[in-house]
Amino acid sequence: MARIRVTKRKSAINRTKRQKLTLEALGLVKIGQSVEHDASPSVLGMVRKVNHLISVEEI
Repeated sequence: MARIRVTKRKSAINRTKRQKLTLEALGLVKIGQSVEHDASPSVLGMVRKVNHLISVEEI
């Protein structure tokens, strides 16, 4: 399975609670922080919901 690196680029201030919880579920707290995940359908769905706040690259 492919791996992806997700980096938080924008703040979650003035975002919906659902978006804030999605970022937390991805393991992103601080701006500039990066985490690696397997590219499973559930993770890709979370990435799609907050793609305006993050950047994604394939490893």
